[in-house]
Amino acid sequence: MKTTAKILFALLVLQAQAAACEFDIEVGDNLQFSVTEMTVEASCESVTVNLNHTGSLPVTAMGHNWVLTKGADLQPVAVDGMGAGADASYLKPDDDRVIAATTLVGGGESTSVTFSIADLDPAGDYQFFCSFPGHWSVMKGAFKIV
Repeated sequence: MKTTAKILFALLVLQAQAAACEFDIEVGDNLQFSVTEMTVEASCESVTVNLNHTGSLPVTAMGHNWVLTKGADLQPVAVDGMGAGADASYLKPDDDRVIAATTLVGGGESTSVTFSIADLDPAGDYQFFCSFPGHWSVMKGAFKIV
């Protein structure tokens, strides 16, 4: 293989590896993430989720966030978070069941979160969801580690 081809191949491999550790997710003025499943490589030192609200409604009317929990914890975390209010992004403060979460954003806003998956079990059942009241029942997806 020529040197240029080797360099291009190496860059493509690095780009593919980076893509498995960082995700750009869009949400709008509807109850839907742009992805319903995220597959993360176990070799990632950290994972970054960039959430972009492409809609126009304010955070008070159609706010969204991205929250990661164990599958069994999704509903209890969402229900407990309703009482925490918008200022806490509808998440109970210091909730140990929350693995990672972004802040709540409205139309035209973006947020991100970076977290380690070192303590997560690759065989575990993990779900991501939006904790805005009423959204979690339809705005959710699988988070897998391979």
